Amino acid sequence: MKLDAITTQPVVETARFVLRPLRRSDQGLIEFYTKDERVARQTTTIPHPLPPGATETFINRCLSVEREEDVWAIDASAAGWSEVVGLVSLERLSRNQSELGYWVAPAFWNQGVASEVSAAIIEANPMENDTIFAAVFQDNPASARVLTNCGFGYVGDAEAFSVARNAKVATWTYIRKFT
Repeated sequence: MKLDAITTQPVVETARFVLRPLRRSDQGLIEFYTKDERVARQTTTIPHPLPPGATETFINRCLSVEREEDVWAIDASAAGWSEVVGLVSLERLSRNQSELGYWVAPAFWNQGVASEVSAAIIEANPMENDTIFAAVFQDNPASARVLTNCGFGYVGDAEAFSVARNAKVATWTYIRKFT
């Protein structure tokens, strides 16, 4: 029997959710949700269609001791919802900075999930960052509202490549400073 490596990622709790490190048992739900084109199109890294093995590879990367990104499952089982309704992450950057990312399964859209979990991660600041960045596609103003509601300030336009769209997509970039 092989045991998962113990991660040093903290658990962060909100009123409705437990943000916890990923487990191998999360693979089925993550794969189910990320196969949805609506989810993939709002991220830079999720391909559509989702190739076989992609979710398992992603989880293995998240569980690695040498990972560059901490990823939390948004566990809503205490609220009577699914054990995983989305993911929230912080990718390590240079100079004590990170980049916030998140996605929520469409069945849970418009219920304040992204706002609640993003605010909790920002408040916890588990990497003790001086600065956290975030970027959203300009055709997703709801995600822009999540960031401004969490105290992020707009810093400019840019573009990012979306694997699902196979194209560069215009983005809005935001910043939240702690020092």
